Amino acid sequence: MLNHVALFEPLIPTNTGNISRTCAATNTALHLIEPLGFSTDDKHLKRAGLDYWDNVDITYHKSLEDFLAVVGDEPLHLISKFSHKIYSEENFDDGRDHYFLFGKETTGLPEEFMRENEEKCLRLPMNDTHVRSLNLANTVVTVVYEALRQQGYPNLELTHHYYNDKLD
Repeated sequence: MLNHVALFEPLIPTNTGNISRTCAATNTALHLIEPLGFSTDDKHLKRAGLDYWDNVDITYHKSLEDFLAVVGDEPLHLISKFSHKIYSEENFDDGRDHYFLFGKETTGLPEEFMRENEEKCLRLPMNDTHVRSLNLANTVVTVVYEALRQQGYPNLELTHHYYNDKLD
């Protein structure tokens, strides 16, 4: 069982860098669907991901169709503010790989694609009268950790002792 984060045509390098750090920390595969709004050797991207970029399992896809071919019959979840189903009510602990698809920062996922896959859409609850959307990197971490919580945090250290540990 593996979780996958897919970013559809991401535009902001710091978001992708922060998401790559989350993926490295959680053993989550990262899929980048082109075109990207930046170069992956961009200094801002590497700064946001720090030295974790090389420790992320990254796959590049030329198009949404190429990405969907990789997903196959595995569960695909479209994360969108337009969904009517809450993400935490979905079962991510079924022994299968789960793919979480996030849209472009400015326009989200293509409307026609979402309408064709409405049953796969999930939403994070928020006060829509105060903000139009949540930050992409924050949304990714929320969804990934909910999936991991349901799955029992597989292959993650629940505690760790650090040299000069502040709590020892």
